[in-house]
Amino acid sequence: MATINVERHQMIRRAVLQRPDEFLEVTVHLWERLATELISLIGENGFQSLYVRSVLLTRATYPWIVEGNPAQPTEKRFTGLQHSLANYEFDVASAASILLLTTLVDIISLLIGDLLMTRILGSAWGVDALDAAGKELQE
Repeated sequence: MATINVERHQMIRRAVLQRPDEFLEVTVHLWERLATELISLIGENGFQSLYVRSVLLTRATYPWIVEGNPAQPTEKRFTGLQHSLANYEFDVASAASILLLTTLVDIISLLIGDLLMTRILGSAWGVDALDAAGKELQE
């Protein structure tokens, strides 16, 4: 099981860092896609609860992360996150973004399992984002 988490964390890292020059836009896009997928499964309140919990856990390392209001309309849902990341240099902001995403994904994985979480990420982010994680789906 631990191998799957490492591979999934590496996949999240690659997804966030895929275009460093457009890091903020990529991060928000990844969150929007994942939120859409999760909301269709667990509803707005379920997503909001898990997102806020992930922010609170991430604040132990990055206390400046702003939770924002994930219940806002899609185009504004992650504005607070985007603004808080924009205040820091790329290395720090990208590390915070990666930690926040992996925290949420790990929480959900504990609830539904690694394989199903990887499939949800594949549905949200597309097959290309899951090249490395694809091996675990076949096993």
